[in-house]
Amino acid sequence: MPTTAADIVSAVGGAGNISSMTHCATRLRFQLKDGSAVSTPTVEAIPGVMGAVPQSGDRYQVVIGGAVTTVYNEIMALPEMAAGASGSAKSDADVKAEARSGGPRGKFSWLDNFFEFLSDSFRPIIGALLGASLFITFMSLMATTGVIGNWADPRATLPVSWQFVNLAWKTVFYFLPLMVAYNASKKVGADPWVGFAIMAIVMLPGFSDLSKAAHTASIAGSDVSIVHIFGLPLTIFDYGQQVFPPLLMAAVLGPLTRGLKKIIAENVQLIFVPFLAMLIMLPLTAFIIGPIGVYVGAYLAQGLSAVNNFSPFIFAIIIPLAYPFMVPLGLHWPINAIMLLNIQTLGYDFIQGPMGAWNFACFGATAGVMVIAMKDKDKPMRQTATGALVAGLVGGISEPSLYGIHLRYKRIYPSMLVGCVLGGLIIGIGGGLHTSAFVFTSLLTIPAFNKIPLYTIAIAAAFFASMALVIIRDYRTPEERAEVKAAKAAQEAAEAAPAAVSPASPDVAPGPVAGSSGAATATALAERTTTEVATITVTSPLEGRALPITEIPDPVFSTGVVGQGIAIDPSNDTVVAPGDGTVVTAPDSGHAFGLKLDSGVELLIHVGVDTVELGGKGFDVKVAAGDRVSEGQPLVVFDKKIIADAGYSNITPVLVTNGFEFSEVAGIPADRVAPGTPVITVTR
Repeated sequence: MPTTAADIVSAVGGAGNISSMTHCATRLRFQLKDGSAVSTPTVEAIPGVMGAVPQSGDRYQVVIGGAVTTVYNEIMALPEMAAGASGSAKSDADVKAEARSGGPRGKFSWLDNFFEFLSDSFRPIIGALLGASLFITFMSLMATTGVIGNWADPRATLPVSWQFVNLAWKTVFYFLPLMVAYNASKKVGADPWVGFAIMAIVMLPGFSDLSKAAHTASIAGSDVSIVHIFGLPLTIFDYGQQVFPPLLMAAVLGPLTRGLKKIIAENVQLIFVPFLAMLIMLPLTAFIIGPIGVYVGAYLAQGLSAVNNFSPFIFAIIIPLAYPFMVPLGLHWPINAIMLLNIQTLGYDFIQGPMGAWNFACFGATAGVMVIAMKDKDKPMRQTATGALVAGLVGGISEPSLYGIHLRYKRIYPSMLVGCVLGGLIIGIGGGLHTSAFVFTSLLTIPAFNKIPLYTIAIAAAFFASMALVIIRDYRTPEERAEVKAAKAAQEAAEAAPAAVSPASPDVAPGPVAGSSGAATATALAERTTTEVATITVTSPLEGRALPITEIPDPVFSTGVVGQGIAIDPSNDTVVAPGDGTVVTAPDSGHAFGLKLDSGVELLIHVGVDTVELGGKGFDVKVAAGDRVSEGQPLVVFDKKIIADAGYSNITPVLVTNGFEFSEVAGIPADRVAPGTPVITVTR
């Protein structure tokens, strides 16, 4: 595991390229200084890595699976991280501010921020939620077997011993608002304990006791308790299990904290920032934000309930079809909050049953991939699929499957959606499902549902339908299958070559061994040898002096982490395509371009060092991602003076990012090069 941790840090550009790092249930989440410098295939080739997901704003996610906490701790324990990865002491808010000022964000970076805010508000408590859901399953099983009565009915009286067991899951869900408040406040750069304290005021027994002096009023068709505090109306709610109020509270607390820090002298911020934040936020949360959060959740829950009441059949199909697209975006977190609200207000939830159809369709697709990988003897994919399948079936967690496999191979989705529809169809025909508590839909939580046979049939149908379709249709395109077969054949040929021509027998002639079969073997070896030593030449993309990459003033590039190649100290201002190919990446900042040449070589041309910080100033981009380019076609015109005046180097790394596919990549230093001059040789 330490090797995996070190390899990941190295592959993302080293500790110096990491502004901050967090993790969720399955993924390491990096905020990098320069995300364009990372080669995703290199990251995905690391043992223990299920997949990698580049995101806007120099964000980068590495999918690990269930061992993510261990890998995260191993990374944080590395000497280079302990010595001070650049963002180790920075808040998320600081990192966001740097990302905004340092260059263009993704087109929908605000959406990324919103989804990450939701995800990071919940992800640290996933373990507690999962543990609580297993306690709930145990109580459901005891009730189903007649050992105890209806544990979920607040009016039912359980024996004292079982009441205590019941508290094992209630503690997590009752105090969930405090946990969310802490995480959400931390995410927005506020003091998490201040956020915790602000949310705690509405959960104090004394706050609930205020209802004794309250009068009842009808709001939106519901009776609520209202008490007047210094003449102002205060609505009393039960905030246990609520998650929208703490999310809204944190969303206000973050900007307020940053504003207070701007106007309060730094030497007294420790005292007055938390005091003034609490002075403002405590009444604001109790009087306004808390009730708004309650009503937002209630209206969303009522909307879904209306669809379910109108047609449980339609609802049971819509939910599993929507989830495959909601989970990658993080939109499932608000739905989880509604599930909790349903349980609090209705005593049961009707969303988790159809959601189980999606989950098991997802796990079934992963099982199909695992079967194909075992058949093809594809060890990396087999390991990825096995880990993702275990995380799903035992923990009910879909992210390892989604990010590690499904989003990388788009052919999986149609097969998986068929399983979603089939599972939802069975639930709809059966009249729908509900559960009395929030659970992660896994094999272990089947007893938590009211119609166990119906739920079991539905998830089994979803699982095996998706699995069968993936096996029949495959999860790869014909081109991807051909690449896998070619790689496998090359590996087998390489392993067989020493046996065919033994270096231990130099006196043995390389001619026919025995008859025509020997001649065929020799001919095949000769042909393979000719192909394998074929050399590809990459020419310079601009005029200047060609230097070894060790002279690049950036350890991310100079150490060869991103790839081997050459560095050009430019004498002109135009970068051109060094060959015919396709533009893979071309950010508006113009500081870096990813090209896939027709020869199969993938190049990163990074104009200058740290030039992403210029935010596009001094760069005139001529192409866009997806464009076909010809050798000599301009990619960008840049201003050397602007780069130099800003304190950055003009030296331009030209690196082969898929060097692992070749036997050798070598740069050709020269005092003078121009477009058309060979600067890199790549040997197959």
